[in-house]
Amino acid sequence: MPGGRLITFEGIEGCGKTTQLRLLARCLQARGLPVVTTREPGGTPLGERVRDVLLDPSLAPVAVGELFLLEAARSQVVAEVVAPALSAGNFVLCDRFADSSVAYQAGARGVDRTEVERLNALACAGVVPDRTLVFDLDVELALARARHRPTTTAVNRRFEDEAISFHRAVAAAYHDLAHREPHRVVLVDARGTPDEVHARALAAVMDLLP
Repeated sequence: MPGGRLITFEGIEGCGKTTQLRLLARCLQARGLPVVTTREPGGTPLGERVRDVLLDPSLAPVAVGELFLLEAARSQVVAEVVAPALSAGNFVLCDRFADSSVAYQAGARGVDRTEVERLNALACAGVVPDRTLVFDLDVELALARARHRPTTTAVNRRFEDEAISFHRAVAAAYHDLAHREPHRVVLVDARGTPDEVHARALAAVMDLLP
């Protein structure tokens, strides 16, 4: 998209990506850059409703149904938030984007990757991240963090409750993405303090800044 830049934040549950999004948004704003933040699933009234359904442990959508729900929320946030913000020249920071479906629904759920990518392309309507930061952390450590964080509750822990093998498959899929698209997808070492990780994340996007 002309004008703006899209930076997406990816990783397994508990990797710290949401904290890093906030830190980078604050940093870019301090530099005088216009910043819009959003998340997937979510970012719009429809998307937030879909998010509630997807995270609810009492519901169990089949893998393809899960993917369709995500693509519905994705197409809405692209149309309502991401594309207009990019056209207006903003830096858009998105907590998860299409790569999450490649990692989760293809990599861990086993949905055909080609079909996932086809639906991603339809939902994203030509919007592709300028840079995707994958926060890389030991799976066991990240999952322990995710399962014990205050925001993880009985009504939103469906992914945190998945077996460790599921989360390992997600992590492996992210590593494969970074190998396939090294100019777009950057693995960021997520060990250390939030400030230490932020320094690495900032270094990974410096070439995008004016």
